[in-house]
Amino acid sequence: MFVYNDRKRLETLLDREREVFAKRTQLSLAAFEQSRRALIGGVPMSWMSKWSGGYPIFFESARGSRIIDVDGNSYIDFCLGDTGAMAGHSPEPTVDSVIDRIQLKGGVTTMLPSLDSIKAATALKSRFPLPLWQFTLSATDANRFALRFARQITGRKKILVFSYCYHGTVDESFTVLKDGVSVSREGNVGPAVDPAVTTEAVEFNDIDAVRRALSTGEIAAVLTEPALTNIGIVLPEDGFHEQLRSLCTETGTLLIVDETHTFSAGYGGATELYGLKPDIITIGKSIGGGVPVGAYGVSEAIADQLLRDDRADLVDTGGVGGTLAGNALSVAAVATTLNSVFTQEAFLEMIDLASRFEAGVTQAFQAHGAPFCVIRLGARVEYRFCPNPPKNGGESAAYGDEMLDEYFHLYCLNRGVLMTPFHNMALMSPSTSLADVDAHSSIFNDAVSELF
Repeated sequence: MFVYNDRKRLETLLDREREVFAKRTQLSLAAFEQSRRALIGGVPMSWMSKWSGGYPIFFESARGSRIIDVDGNSYIDFCLGDTGAMAGHSPEPTVDSVIDRIQLKGGVTTMLPSLDSIKAATALKSRFPLPLWQFTLSATDANRFALRFARQITGRKKILVFSYCYHGTVDESFTVLKDGVSVSREGNVGPAVDPAVTTEAVEFNDIDAVRRALSTGEIAAVLTEPALTNIGIVLPEDGFHEQLRSLCTETGTLLIVDETHTFSAGYGGATELYGLKPDIITIGKSIGGGVPVGAYGVSEAIADQLLRDDRADLVDTGGVGGTLAGNALSVAAVATTLNSVFTQEAFLEMIDLASRFEAGVTQAFQAHGAPFCVIRLGARVEYRFCPNPPKNGGESAAYGDEMLDEYFHLYCLNRGVLMTPFHNMALMSPSTSLADVDAHSSIFNDAVSELF
């Protein structure tokens, strides 16, 4: 396994970038010091502290593919809220629909359906091969509810996930494979139940391991991303999804596909790209144009089984739903974002830009002899510190290098480019421009050249 060995050089470069960062973000540092007196860890949500440099930049405004921080620094934003702002920041059609809902029509949440909910569900139905939809406040909730449905319908208690998957904060999904055994993922905070009791974890692309797990008859559902997205991008091997679908059918196991990140693959997400045939689809983050929302779609057979089951309380105290789920504001945002922002044309342009971004990173690696690789899924691009694209989550995790992560993040940040802090991911939006991509390519090439 390749390891970047010139740690002294890397540390020297990092010290320089940290010093530059501190000089250009003094007001952000002051805001961070103030925030620590009122916010846990100095941030409104814990993962906001993940940014390189010792503290996060505080932003003043965001529009399209640009962010301006409180120090007046402008950034090309390829993070885009880690997919939550894939539509770009404050896309005009979505903003107009939100203003119309709040100012003109009134009523953000009423526990009553609005006509926009029909438009939003119809938009999802037109993209994905499932006919019936409902809304949540997040993809995490959508996944939680989908797993409840699966256990209710099958009468089975366990689920299967892929090691180093991402499904939000779903308890059962914090399970990884270690030395051939399913264990709680390192750092899992106070699990109510050891996820090894509820979940079997296998490596992505290992269809034989899936077959063995499903043959026990204990698995209610397979919960999977079409491609892993939170441990670098790990793409499915040829035939993997077809065999997965076949095994689920043979064993009476429900197949749940989480499109939250992989919606970047195109107009119909990775479900369309790979021709998937899931029983349930979950999605969130991006579909509301920045307004918090999630959704799940089911087949008619699943809906019928749930609605006919007298033991399942889907209306009141069954653990499915939420007072704000499906509120008028969120479904208005979804209807407009899907119909007016994430058009077929927009996705084609986003994917073209991502291809150019991928080519720029590849060229930089090749020009300077860096044994790293880059992987793309539609409008989503990520590089990994290994010579070839990993085949599963465990392999990808083995190549993690926090010092290299910080170096590339800070190098880009100090020169006006914002990347995703959790991993080396860049996302294109309908607002991203060719000039944005080319600016990154130039800066990234310089960053690589200083390392090698």
